[in-house]
Amino acid sequence: MTPMDFSLTRDVISPSDVSERLKDVRSGACVTFEGRVRIENAGRAVRELEYEAYEELAEKEGSKIVAEAREKFGLTGAVCVHRRGRLALGEIAVCAAAAAAHRESAFEGCRYIIDEVKARVPIWKKEHYQDGETEWIDCATRGPGGPRP
Repeated sequence: MTPMDFSLTRDVISPSDVSERLKDVRSGACVTFEGRVRIENAGRAVRELEYEAYEELAEKEGSKIVAEAREKFGLTGAVCVHRRGRLALGEIAVCAAAAAAHRESAFEGCRYIIDEVKARVPIWKKEHYQDGETEWIDCATRGPGGPRP
């Protein structure tokens, strides 16, 4: 497990930079997932999102998840980068990528990473709505981060 397998950033995420890190002649497939800020959630008009994290624990748990995916699916490489701070509509909030010899393992590994990151990593999302209200939603539901009180 390397610390850069999972990282938090305040910078714009470039999916091509993420997948570039996984170039390996053993890999016949590379699957990426981009989680983007959308204009509507649960019937409410969203203006922007804001992410907070318990940085040290998030990076530790995120790296653990990436290592689990590598082992479980025989990946040749895997990376996940998650934004912090305020994000505008259309911006990428998270990018996960998995590379493997074959596409099935790459797809399964990428899905595992993003599903586990959302469930276990202590990153909290605050939605800012068009009507001026805000709400913390979709916080980690299990693992060391748990839901935000």
